[in-house]
Amino acid sequence: MNTKDAYKQKLEAELELARAKVSEFKAKARSFSADNRIESAKHLEELERGVETAKSKLKELGEAGEDGWEKIKDGVEHAMNALHKVISDVGEKFKGR
Repeated sequence: MNTKDAYKQKLEAELELARAKVSEFKAKARSFSADNRIESAKHLEELERGVETAKSKLKELGEAGEDGWEKIKDGVEHAMNALHKVISDVGEKFKGR
């Protein structure tokens, strides 16, 4: 396995964990009061956008050639870091509800 494939595999695992968090947050939001569900829906939409952005960047990485993937790597890392931040932020907002 080359470096690009190993890197892609690691990011795919992180993305799968992010999807699991989305499912977890959705399940938790179902138990919220009506007002909190409305607010949580906004946060969940933001989280889902982050997952889709990361998924798109990961696809770009997969389609990049051996020489070009390093150029895409920064954008992929930025998308994944943004996704991790949104997950953390949503987790904090859901805490104690």
